[in-house]
Parts: sequence; C-alpha cells; structure tokens
Amino acid sequence: MFVENIQQLNRIAFEFGNFTVYWYGIIIGAGLLLGWILATNESKKQGLPKDIFSDLLLWAIPISIISARIYYILFQWDYYKENIGEIVAIWEGGIAIHGAIIGGVLTAWVFAKKKGLSFWQLADIAAPSLILGQAIGRWGNFMNQEAHGGKVTRDFLENLNLPDIIINQMYIEGAYYHPTFLYESLWNILGFTLLIVVRRIITLKKGELFLGYIMWYSFGRFFIEGLRTDSLMLTDNLRVAQVISLIFFIAAVLLIWYRRRQECEKLR
Repeated sequence: MFVENIQQLNRIAFEFGNFTVYWYGIIIGAGLLLGWILATNESKKQGLPKDIFSDLLLWAIPISIISARIYYILFQWDYYKENIGEIVAIWEGGIAIHGAIIGGVLTAWVFAKKKGLSFWQLADIAAPSLILGQAIGRWGNFMNQEAHGGKVTRDFLENLNLPDIIINQMYIEGAYYHPTFLYESLWNILGFTLLIVVRRIITLKKGELFLGYIMWYSFGRFFIEGLRTDSLMLTDNLRVAQVISLIFFIAAVLLIWYRRRQECEKLR
C-alpha cells in the first residue's frame, strides 16, 4: 500500500486572515437550513403562522447547541477541567445530538406554551426536519474524520462499493476505519423518507410522528454506536449514547401506549 497516494479532504473550507471557516460548521448549517425550509412549508400547509418556525429556531438553535456541548462536556469532564479554554471550541467537534434533542424539545415545549400552540403539532412538523438535519450533519463528522468505528481493511471498504473519496477519508493515522458516520446518515435518510410517507398516507394521533422519529433514530443509533470507538462512556463497557437511546425508545413506546389508552378511556 502506498499511503502517499491517498488524497484526503481538508476540514477547513476557507480562511480570512485569522478567521477560519470549517466544513463542519457549513454542513451543520446546511442541515439546519434545509430542515427550516421543510418545517416552514409544512407549517403553512397546516395553517400555522408562516414565521412560527423562524421564531422557534431563534431560540432552539442556540439553546440546542449549548445543551449539546454541555452534554458532551459533562461526560468528558476529566479532560475539560484540565483544558478549560477548549470548552467553547465546538468547531473542533464535540457536540452530542442527544443533548441537542433534549435542549430543543424543552425549548419547543416552552415556546408552544407561550404561543398557545400544540407542542405535539410542532413536534410532528419538525420530526422529518430533525432527522434530515441529522443525516446531513453526520457529513460534518466525515470532514473531521471523527465518529468512526473500529479498524477495517481497505478491501472491506471497497467491497461496500464506496467511492474513493470516502475510503481515503477513512484512512486515519495509518489505518482504515468503519464509516459509522455513513451508516447513521443512511439510516436517517431512510427514516426521513418513511416519516414523509407516513405523514402523507396514515392518520396518526398528534405527536406520534415525532415519537416515531424518536423510536427510529434511537433504534439505529443503539446498534451503530456499538461500532464506534469514540463513544462517551458511563463505565468501561457502557456507552452513554446506547443507554440514552434505549431510554428514549422505551419512553416513546410508553408515551404512544399511554396516550392511546387515555383516548380509549375517554371514548368509553
């Protein structure tokens, strides 16, 4: 193998003097923009004010980023307490999607209460946007060469029929790795497609599309996380993301069951 022939992508998009713009931020921003467009169009169809998601995102985006960073730092505190200056360096990576979900959901709940709107309606509208944004955002991890799995051979990656641009980017410090960012991105794209189809052809109870998103994402993340080598750990063998995914999945199932049971009791 002639490693000198391996061409990799630069995670820096461009620079202006001392100001550096990373592909990670651009890709995350693109995911947010597409998600906003999708949610805005759907909210118009459902008769909500046209600026409702613009107003919501003014609060939800910064709060979600902060909560995603806090979540990550809490589980890496042994490192960050010795490197306080790096706490704000989110351009280096180190935000956790589960933290963003928690912050975003709480923000949306408070926002809906303040506006006199249904939280579940807003959540259903946002569900496809969320999983699409996550699918796109994983390519930021690709540019940073992070969120990958264990070591594999180049032959393994070639047998997946991956283009050279992905295979070469998975060559990190002398070895090739599982492109788990890609596995999760593809899983989320499939989930996005299913959510859009379900929304169009099946009548669900308000909130169930969002809970379906939680179940779909959590199920896939649980297994994909098991392949990763950079997981936040609770113990030597227990991954934080797997525990949270399991809790999210069970909570979503129980909420659907409880709300449907309550509805049946009202009809008696």
